[in-house]
Amino acid sequence: MLGARGIPQFNASNSFTKLYALGYNKSVVALAGSLGGRFPNTRGAVLANSFETAVDASGRAIIKQIFSVFEFIGRASAIGYAAVRRIAMGDFSARDTLFQMASAGVNSLPIVLITTSFSGAVLALYTAKTLTQWGVGSLVGGLVSLSVARELAPVLTAVVVAARAGSAITAEIGTMKVTEQIDALRSLGANPIKYLVAPRFVALVAMLPVLTMISMVIGSFGGYIVAQMNGVTGVAYLNSAQQWLTVYDVVMGLLKTVFFGAFIAIVGTQQGLDAERGAAGVGKNTMNSVVISILLIYISNYFLAYIMFGGNRPGF
Repeated sequence: MLGARGIPQFNASNSFTKLYALGYNKSVVALAGSLGGRFPNTRGAVLANSFETAVDASGRAIIKQIFSVFEFIGRASAIGYAAVRRIAMGDFSARDTLFQMASAGVNSLPIVLITTSFSGAVLALYTAKTLTQWGVGSLVGGLVSLSVARELAPVLTAVVVAARAGSAITAEIGTMKVTEQIDALRSLGANPIKYLVAPRFVALVAMLPVLTMISMVIGSFGGYIVAQMNGVTGVAYLNSAQQWLTVYDVVMGLLKTVFFGAFIAIVGTQQGLDAERGAAGVGKNTMNSVVISILLIYISNYFLAYIMFGGNRPGF
């Protein structure tokens, strides 16, 4: 729209652009005035219309993303509540639960052990060199074991399981959704929460602490080997670990993984049940499942660490 003296202005009929229109129009008027009012009419009109269209499109995209976040929270909460309710009533398939424990837990063990062992080794590599130079190499064992028990083992184990088992859950349930197998279950009177969600929820919540306990031992052992290679004696490493690491640290690290397992199960099943548009939709939701699960793991880890360890426990 062209205003006085041929200056392009917004037609701010769209309510979303009214806030932008006022500031934009004033800026254009000031610019046109500085140029002596010789603003090209046609080019200015095209510029104004293009900018208004871009603002509208950006606003719609932002609003759509906000609504999708709230929709995800609602769907995930409903699925989680339904699963917990079924589990509390004992109304879920024990056979499917055992199968999921083997699939999500036992089969993930090799990757978890490799990840945590080398993470503990890298941590010991850096800390052993630095602390030995300062004459406090005996503290390496406490630093590595405490870090592994509180953070490295729980978080890395959850991330590995989210990438491996969480994606598999979404892909499996998503394929069932797009091929109408879930609709067939419903037509036969079977509840998908009972047969698909609850067993995976129990399996992940139960197996993640077990995997984390093993990864704590392996991660600390990896640090033990590397620390010895960098001038820290085995006795000093073990004495430091015994001095600083407590049962509280181990228990709280394991408790974290209960929440992580619940997040992975709920997000994985929710994304699978909401899959649409064939193979492309399954692939997209599988990617979303891994990304959302990892984000929830890291975000919740901060708050859990603050509640469990922040300012209340001694340590590094």
